[in-house]
Amino acid sequence: MSKERYRLADSTTVEPLINQWGVWSDLIAPAPYSMHLEHYQIKTITSYLENPELHLKACRNPKLIGGPFVDIPAERAGEVRTLLSSMQGQHANRELAKAITDVYESLAREAKGQSLEPFYAGLPECLRGYTELVYDYYNHPILRLIEGLLYTSPYYNKNAQSLRIFTTVHEHSRRFFLSTPHLLDQGEIDWQMPFESPEIDALFSLEFSPQPLDHLGEVLGLSVEDRKRLLPLLSSEPALPPEPWLGKHPRIRYLGHACVLVEWNGVSILTDPWIGVMPLNGGLERLTYRDLPEKIDFALITHAHHDHFVPETLLRLRHRIECLVVPKTHGLFYTDPSLKLLARQIGFKNVVEVDSLESLDIPDGEIVAAPFLGEHADLAHGKSAYVIRAGKDRILFAADSNCLDPNLYRHLRRCLGDLETVFLGMECVGAPLSWLYGALLPSKIRHIHDNERRTKGSDSKAALAMLEAVGAKRVYIYAMGNEPWFQHSMGLGLSEDSFQIKEANKVVNEARTRGFTGAQRPFGVYDVHLGNDANPLPHTHLAIPAKSSE
Repeated sequence: MSKERYRLADSTTVEPLINQWGVWSDLIAPAPYSMHLEHYQIKTITSYLENPELHLKACRNPKLIGGPFVDIPAERAGEVRTLLSSMQGQHANRELAKAITDVYESLAREAKGQSLEPFYAGLPECLRGYTELVYDYYNHPILRLIEGLLYTSPYYNKNAQSLRIFTTVHEHSRRFFLSTPHLLDQGEIDWQMPFESPEIDALFSLEFSPQPLDHLGEVLGLSVEDRKRLLPLLSSEPALPPEPWLGKHPRIRYLGHACVLVEWNGVSILTDPWIGVMPLNGGLERLTYRDLPEKIDFALITHAHHDHFVPETLLRLRHRIECLVVPKTHGLFYTDPSLKLLARQIGFKNVVEVDSLESLDIPDGEIVAAPFLGEHADLAHGKSAYVIRAGKDRILFAADSNCLDPNLYRHLRRCLGDLETVFLGMECVGAPLSWLYGALLPSKIRHIHDNERRTKGSDSKAALAMLEAVGAKRVYIYAMGNEPWFQHSMGLGLSEDSFQIKEANKVVNEARTRGFTGAQRPFGVYDVHLGNDANPLPHTHLAIPAKSSE
């Protein structure tokens, strides 16, 4: 056994947790975390403990997927009660959440354009030194939190961070992570380790550099006896890095949702990294971590939502990513955390923040940040689409962009030339404002506004207007959350009868009618070679053909 070398098995998942909750950007940044703790997590857990059976029944109702319901068996309610007690004891964060709400409400009542200087004396102690009070141009007061200082404060607790190592048995074995904490199950390993720690890179470098069991046990801090528990999570089968792409034109590999790998001229670029492991019992074909290059030159993040900034994948790839590219945030609102600050807190050394039309050079090309409308329910939020220019090819990754004003995309075309290849998300229903932001907003949302203001992208009319505006000749509808390994996070449960899919199919069909050289809705695995439009690379059998929208 001492001579055998191991890597993580293909079915092994390593999930970052904070206080046993699956991590996304708003659970790392101190102010949003405090608001979610006080106004969502504690309330949701309390509701579960009052009636576990009701929550479990709701979790089995497809119409309620993604709602505030806890999917934990009633016989484990005692463990949930212990967790709730621990959460209720996080007094500093709860005090911060209350102070943010109270100060905002006080400012809304009393600050009418007069000097804000006297208000500093009335700030709660927990906000003093972390806050600037400002107005917008119509004298609406804003509480601006100084994020960099908050990461050095008691409101950011690295000791609450851990990683849960477990086997993914089948496609749907993971519970919806926003509403259900991850209690420790049999066969799982709970690794108490701050996200910034280099030991995490040592674990994930096993992919192509396997190590003896004793070495892995030392990395994870396991006793000699406990190291045996690691074996079911490991594999002794070698995993060789994939051959580098040497083609004359870009190869584009779809890995699911908004995650796409562009390889060209010795450069590898990964958009919105989110990779699914292969379940122990098998599942839909997919590209996994072992299919990615040993070195990823650029990882591009479009925005902070949990399906685009995914710590589970980012931490696993951190040792491979040379440069993490994130959108510039506004710096005014705590609902819009700085991804640059956040990424550095979780161990990324080279983080570049980009604003619209700023660019990064690559050999005979560039990566350009592009404007991005929609998706954030009319809240100011840092976000960026990206144009990758590879020689003469220009590829727009528009993610969840909503074509609210075609002129924006005409301006983009004027600046950058025809954007012939477009990857566009079309989740055009979206969640109400309160679903993702309700816990962060200090005042109650009116029901009519909640339903009007949704986190949505383009419908077919908006999508076709965008494609025309940028001069597209190929379109690939992605970022739909269709693949089964995303359902624990997306909870969409889309089918061919879903409105979003019908709208996407309208675009694909219309693009084909207009003579586009490529028009597809990828699913699972899909490769495109821009030098040969008529013959995409292997795996196209998993692309979903467009169907009639009738």
